[in-house]
Amino acid sequence: MLGHEERKGVRGHQRVPSGSREFKELTKRDAQIQLQHELDKLLATVPDARKATVEKELNGFAQLFHRFLQEEGPSVDWERIEKLPENAVRDYSTLQQPSTDQIHMMLDKLVVVKLNGGLGTSMGCHGPKSVIPVRSDLTFLDLTVQQIEHLNKTYKTSVPLVLMNSFNTDEDTQKIIRKYKGLQVEIYTFNQSCFPRINRESLLPVAKSCNVDADMEAWYPPGHGDFYESFRNSGLLRKFIEAGREYCFVSNIDNLGATVDLNILNLLLNPADGNSTEFVMEVTDKTRADVKGGTLIHYENKLRLLEIAQVPKEHVDDFKSIKTFKFFNTNNLWAKLDAIERVLNQNSLNMEIIVNSKSLANGLNVIQLETAVGAAMKTFEGGLGISVPRSRFLPVKKTSDLLLVMSNLYSLKNGSLVMSPQRMFPTTPLVKLGDNHFSKVKEFLSRFANIPDLIELDHLTVSGDVTFGRGVSLKGTVIIIANHGDRIDIPSGAMLENKIVSGNMRILDH
Repeated sequence: MLGHEERKGVRGHQRVPSGSREFKELTKRDAQIQLQHELDKLLATVPDARKATVEKELNGFAQLFHRFLQEEGPSVDWERIEKLPENAVRDYSTLQQPSTDQIHMMLDKLVVVKLNGGLGTSMGCHGPKSVIPVRSDLTFLDLTVQQIEHLNKTYKTSVPLVLMNSFNTDEDTQKIIRKYKGLQVEIYTFNQSCFPRINRESLLPVAKSCNVDADMEAWYPPGHGDFYESFRNSGLLRKFIEAGREYCFVSNIDNLGATVDLNILNLLLNPADGNSTEFVMEVTDKTRADVKGGTLIHYENKLRLLEIAQVPKEHVDDFKSIKTFKFFNTNNLWAKLDAIERVLNQNSLNMEIIVNSKSLANGLNVIQLETAVGAAMKTFEGGLGISVPRSRFLPVKKTSDLLLVMSNLYSLKNGSLVMSPQRMFPTTPLVKLGDNHFSKVKEFLSRFANIPDLIELDHLTVSGDVTFGRGVSLKGTVIIIANHGDRIDIPSGAMLENKIVSGNMRILDH
């Protein structure tokens, strides 16, 4: 006759034999002890002057690593995702405009933070991404500073600009911001943490000393979710609270649509219902180009961010569905400063861990543990999504994005890009440029005598060895494909409307 335990095993799920569970627990405990031992060795290589700072960072890393070991499987139970409640996402068009008298007082309570930790390597550039020229020889950083200066001059205020750099971008950024000295903008910088990359097999740090410059590959900045801790550790969070600032507006430096929005600030500082909103995530409608972007869900009675990395494999297609999840996160976020401080003091900032696998130049497989800044939403009270126009999401991740922002689709006004009124519809064209010939900024620029007229373009695909002459105009759907070994030169003054061009076309000077 079957014993009670065995019967249960037959009827329900097979129980995990205790041996394997014990084995897992022991290996986890061992990994934690080994890691701590290695971190202590790393700390011993730090000069005394920097010891306290580095120790704080390595402790932060040890906590992240501990949570990584504890977590099993996806952090979201798919069946428990609820429909967004009626009032969870406000439509931007319903927001009140503040009066001019209010604006000055409101801006005195704001801090603007730009996430400036990324390098331009994916677009073939050296140094911080924020110094790539995007329009009229002005860089992301130039445009941001122009926007804030214009705001400060217009409303006779002094909104500070804060840059969160990484060890990759800090030195170059410091040199560049000296040129803004004479402008009406106070610029502050702080560095996000610097964490050791982990060998995927041994789960131990690759780094042998804390001299980051000597072995850059062994270290990484842990994603923008590190903003909260690093902002506090820098002393700036407390400084701004003491100065009477109430909210920060956080966005990626490469999102050219992320300008200070007075209507959103008004909603936060002068709520009609008197209820304080501690965290706002700007979302916008998904299109087929945005299916991988994080989305807003209702889960365990809280609004929270759901990233594709947290989705169980069998539900990835559901996640990408525009019908089920119609919004995605623009990473334009507004957070109450004293609420950030409270959440940090309570140690309740439990953001989902993103495990990013990389291979080093020597072929070693490593992992880096990261978090996303928007994932903190669930730890704040009174979280809110605001469905904003697409114009507030204009990121430049690839040269295809650069083509759009350099074109006549936009004009530049006080550091902000404004879509041309001649464009009949507010959506941007879908542009795909072949990686082999267009992915690096320098090569991309060499293929255009000047940027074509894109006012009436819907879709552009270019693949292979293609160049564009001066004054080219592209309309409707244009597909240009040069086969391997062939070359296509689009002649100056050409107008292509709903055309497919393939094969070989060379224009020779004589």
